[in-house]
Amino acid sequence: MGIEERLRELQHRKAQVVAGGGPERVKKQHAKGKLTARERLAKLFDPDSFMELETFVEHRCTDFGMDRVSAPGEGVVTGYGTVDGRLVYAFAQDFTVIGGTLGEMHAAKICKVMDLALKTGAPLVGLNDSGGARIQEGIDALDGYGKIFYRNTLSSGVIPQITAIMGPCAGGAVYSPALTDFVFMVDKTSQMFITGPQVIKAVTGEDVSLEALGGASTHNRTSGVAHFYAVDEEDCLAQIKRLLSFLPANNMAEPPRGPDTDPHDRMEESLLEVIPEDPNKPYDVRDAFIPVLDDGDFLEVQEMYAQNAVVGFGRLGGHVVGVVANQPRILAGCLDINASDKIARFVRFCDAFNIPLITWVDTPGYLPGTAQEYGGIIRHGAKVLYAYSEATVPKLTVILRKAYGGAYIAMCARSLGADQVFAWPTAEIAVMGPEGAANIIFRKEIAESEDPAAVRAEKVAEYRRRFANPYVAARRGYVDTVLDPRETRPRLINALEAMCCKRETRPARKHGNMPV
Repeated sequence: MGIEERLRELQHRKAQVVAGGGPERVKKQHAKGKLTARERLAKLFDPDSFMELETFVEHRCTDFGMDRVSAPGEGVVTGYGTVDGRLVYAFAQDFTVIGGTLGEMHAAKICKVMDLALKTGAPLVGLNDSGGARIQEGIDALDGYGKIFYRNTLSSGVIPQITAIMGPCAGGAVYSPALTDFVFMVDKTSQMFITGPQVIKAVTGEDVSLEALGGASTHNRTSGVAHFYAVDEEDCLAQIKRLLSFLPANNMAEPPRGPDTDPHDRMEESLLEVIPEDPNKPYDVRDAFIPVLDDGDFLEVQEMYAQNAVVGFGRLGGHVVGVVANQPRILAGCLDINASDKIARFVRFCDAFNIPLITWVDTPGYLPGTAQEYGGIIRHGAKVLYAYSEATVPKLTVILRKAYGGAYIAMCARSLGADQVFAWPTAEIAVMGPEGAANIIFRKEIAESEDPAAVRAEKVAEYRRRFANPYVAARRGYVDTVLDPRETRPRLINALEAMCCKRETRPARKHGNMPV
């Protein structure tokens, strides 16, 4: 056989693999509003940069008629390329080939690309679209999942791991996404669940649709399993690229610098109008920090979940920063179970990947109620304390308004290792709010007075004047300075640049025991 004939054979074999499950199955995929695995990769990576690995791998299962089943590429496309010029590894499950089900060799391909991403220190993106474990392969398929989970865990905190759910994801398949750093879901076409509607109906009698049980809205709004919501697949892939633009390649690298065209000394007049005169009136905390960020650019994470807290990425003076903020518009900015989990996980991600933290504080405390206490707010709230205390990246805190009690500490107070703490003149730093404090401290005077309501109002005003301000904390050194709000941007950039060489270690240990 001459070289020309061999090359024709090569092209023929490549064409078979690229065709996936064939035109009819590709047509069905498109009819569902879904792209094929290769189309997705083409949109994620820079043009002509994707290099496929293990193109011709095939399964070796012979049970249940599998010896007669062709699976081009083994139902998954793996490889590497560049996204905005930066190296990224990826795998994309191909639903047109045996429903994208995972068997021994399918898993082996994924494990290979995961190993290479870890060895080279590059982010890993997984595009999941699979019917789950390949039943015909039995224990070999389950072992494949276990090997993937193991690698997810080894890579955690070493390279960024991003998952997009772009089809069904059920049973054991959901745990790999849950072990990664960020999960994207697409409206109407992606679902995640441990047990499907039929099993739930049989066991509990509950009737629930696929979308209501595990759709993008459910996991973004209710469960918090997903971090980003996309209206379609193109939107999803564009969001992944945007997220990658804020992330370093690995835990030894610095986050990518931005264009840094926004003047460092820019004074922001709008900040004078953010905090209402009435201390109990809500406002959108984004109005306090987005104008401070470079070009007002902010990528919010888990925007639909636990909305009493806001977390996400921005830049200051070109440096990537992680933003954590209480949201007074929702539950008055109280910390609750879900917000605590959201904050703690985000803080730990930023710390793992050298992203400085800017915390914006306006919280009256932890959310009261039996549901919170029975649900373990003590344990969940402790996660925030743990995450901030453990973090060694630069930590800057801005107290906007209320900072009361244990929640004041939890939101990266000086005692949890904040490197610099700033307060606006509107800050109220105290053990509790003036109303509650006055009722306790002056209880006897109020009770014995002829006009309890008037005396209570007088004592509340007195407490607010004497203690509910930033100056008592500033006198003790818990606040570095009280800022004119307009100075916030230049002061934060200055502090960030002063902290760029920060080095801080923790006692030697295998690992801590976070209150999960």
